[in-house]
Amino acid sequence: MSPRTITLLVVLTAAALASWYLARDRQPAAADGTVYDAAHQGYYLKSARILGTGEDGGLLYEIEAAYAEQAAKDRIEFSDVRIRYSPDSDIPWIVNADEATLQEGAPRIALRGFVKILNSGETSADDIEIRTQYLELDPEQFIAETEERVQIRFGTRSVTATGMLASLNDDRIELKSNVRGKIVP
Repeated sequence: MSPRTITLLVVLTAAALASWYLARDRQPAAADGTVYDAAHQGYYLKSARILGTGEDGGLLYEIEAAYAEQAAKDRIEFSDVRIRYSPDSDIPWIVNADEATLQEGAPRIALRGFVKILNSGETSADDIEIRTQYLELDPEQFIAETEERVQIRFGTRSVTATGMLASLNDDRIELKSNVRGKIVP
């Protein structure tokens, strides 16, 4: 072999080793043992706003959340949630919660954490506030229901109970058991 061929062979070998060395450090993360989960290809939203429509197709309510994530194929999880009805619906109730779950095909939204329902009346004396740790809301039927402990405040008066069924469109609240109250004129 000629000295020129030997030099070319050494240069090509060095280039091959250098390219192997550089490529070795740039392997994808999956080669490190991390496996891509192809089963969960959901989505997430920040500052989410979801609109619900009535039978006529008009806006009925809106769900606002700081964060929303598709937790499963048919389930969405929300955090820092606010649900309010359209001004056209004449439903003055606003629902706030730490977390909520919306299941595909289920009419109810499950609210958890610090759940608060507010009804601002025409005067501040008419304000009603309902608090609980868990509540199921059917926004299309205007029904809010829980089996948990609830506290209802209206002005300086307060009532607690275990379980509640509220019809938000006709401002009717039915307490289920263990009703206790503080009514001061």
